[in-house]
Amino acid sequence: MAENRASAYGEGVPCWVDAQLPDVEAGKRFYGELFGWTYEDAYGSTVWARLDGEPVAALAHKADGRLPTVWTVYFSTPDAEATSRRILAAGGQIVTAPLPVGDGLGGSALATDPEGAVFGLWQPGTHPGFGRRHEPGTFAWAELYARDTAAVNAFYGHLFHDALFGPDADPDFGRAPVADVFPAEMPPHFVVHFGVEDCEAALGAVQRLGGRVQAGPFEASYGTVAVVTDNQGASFALLQR
Repeated sequence: MAENRASAYGEGVPCWVDAQLPDVEAGKRFYGELFGWTYEDAYGSTVWARLDGEPVAALAHKADGRLPTVWTVYFSTPDAEATSRRILAAGGQIVTAPLPVGDGLGGSALATDPEGAVFGLWQPGTHPGFGRRHEPGTFAWAELYARDTAAVNAFYGHLFHDALFGPDADPDFGRAPVADVFPAEMPPHFVVHFGVEDCEAALGAVQRLGGRVQAGPFEASYGTVAVVTDNQGASFALLQR
């Protein structure tokens, strides 16, 4: 079911994702085949992916080849400057200070938690975030694989308390030990999950399109999960509820 795009996402709710890719055209082909996305130019070299006309993600050209090829999850905030100050006070870092995006679309920033996992902030303007989510081909979950889950629970619980632990909380954001799924030496990181109807069938499509399987399928508390990479090396997960 499509969501009302005018509805604001509460502070700390995952509201947007983007992929930084060396080749956006190749990314459009891969994800278009996998999820049925169509595309339109958004701003600069960034394109918006749409499903049934509603925005579900962005694909952007990686400006510097030394930067990682990666999917990033953005948490909604009414004030990216204030949230950035709270991140610094809690032991995190600001990678990219808040900057305006497009012509009034909103403002974005990149930060790390105290363990170094990178996440984004989105302060909505005319673009509130996902037009669709929680269905096949759209954002379904964000999992943080961390070294010290108690420490990151404290960090994010302080930063985004209402979204995670408030009376109306329905979180799309889990935390797990990195060694549960990845080698113990893997740095802490977020994995963006996209919904699929059939995890095994989607895995076959990923491999046919030039991607590869990193882990799974395995059963998690929130569904059947497989962690994969696309044909350019960006990691994400498939989630069958």
